[in-house]
Amino acid sequence: MSELQPNKTILRLELPTDPRWVNIAEKNIEEILVDHAYCEQKAATSAISLIVKYPDKTKLVDELTDLVAEEWSHFERVLEQLKKRGYGLGRNRPDEYVVQLSKHIRKGDKRERQLMDHLLVNALIEARSCERFKLLWKNIADEELQKFYYELMVSEAGHYVSFVKLAKEYMPAEVVDARFKELLQIESDIIRNLEPRPDRMH
Repeated sequence: MSELQPNKTILRLELPTDPRWVNIAEKNIEEILVDHAYCEQKAATSAISLIVKYPDKTKLVDELTDLVAEEWSHFERVLEQLKKRGYGLGRNRPDEYVVQLSKHIRKGDKRERQLMDHLLVNALIEARSCERFKLLWKNIADEELQKFYYELMVSEAGHYVSFVKLAKEYMPAEVVDARFKELLQIESDIIRNLEPRPDRMH
């Protein structure tokens, strides 16, 4: 398993999750699973939106079509975990982390630069989700959820890599790397200023 474990070097996140988060999450697993389900649904919807907005980008359409199917599968699997525990889906709640991060997608810029920002923001969301799944895998007592979050951690790491590679399909690698460095700092500032909550995956 060790070779599949994402680390800071791979994910490049500037700020680790507050250690309190995993303790809060384990004590509020129903709320976390509900929020997680909606995160998977939103990830699928976001990828569909990119396909609709950029139908001329063949590689993007092909790769994101597969990603949509996988994210929706994750949504179904989280629903299964909820049902096993006698929980319902519950209500959707705003994801302040994603809302704040998405504000940094530049508007009115060249089409390819907008696409790059969309892809890199999605990459960051996947990276942070991956990091939190790793925390759940390593720290919660529920053995079934440990296995579940290990599998999703590996999948999210793959999605993160795919989004960054797609950005480099449509913009020069050095431009992508420079913009990603900026967004990584922005993401760390957002995380620093968000209080850990018992009802949020991010």
